[in-house]
Amino acid sequence: MTFPALPERAGDRPGTGPEVPHLQLTQPSPPQIKEALRRWMATALPGTVSGRSEISVPSTWAVFLSDAAPAGGARLFLPRGNAEFVHLHADGSLHLALDPADHAAFLASGWGEKHPLYDRGVNVVMFYAPRDEAELEVAKKVIAAAYRYATGHAPSAGPAAA
Repeated sequence: MTFPALPERAGDRPGTGPEVPHLQLTQPSPPQIKEALRRWMATALPGTVSGRSEISVPSTWAVFLSDAAPAGGARLFLPRGNAEFVHLHADGSLHLALDPADHAAFLASGWGEKHPLYDRGVNVVMFYAPRDEAELEVAKKVIAAAYRYATGHAPSAGPAAA
C-alpha cells in the first residue's frame, strides 16, 4: 500500500457528473491553487512528461511516464494503460490511478469518489478540486501515492512527497 493518512475534508461533497466525462460541477479550485498544483506536478515527479490527456476532454492536463514501463502490475489510464497516471481538469479536480489496495482508504477519506467506469474495472478515482493551500498539500500527497503506484518509487523529496 502507498496511501498516506489524510485529514478530514471540510465541507460538503462537491457536485460531480454521473457519467463520462466525469467532471466536478461545484467547488472548483481557485485559479492560483490549480496553477500551483500544475506547476508542482510538472516539477516534482521525476521521469515524467506532461501534456494533453489522451483520454479526457481537451482542456485536461496530464502527467505521463516518460521513459520507463510502469511498476509491475500497475494499471494506468487507457488507452495505452502504461503512461498516463494522473490528470488535472479545468475545474481543478484530478483523476488518478491508485494501487487497488489503497482504494478503500482513499474513498473512505472523503477526498474523492469512484470514476463512473470504476465498477467496470477501470482503475481511476477522482480527487476533488483543492480549494486552498491546505487542500493543495493533501492533493500532493495523493498524487505522490499515484506516482509511487505507477513507478514503484517515491517522487522528489519534500513534505508533500513523503
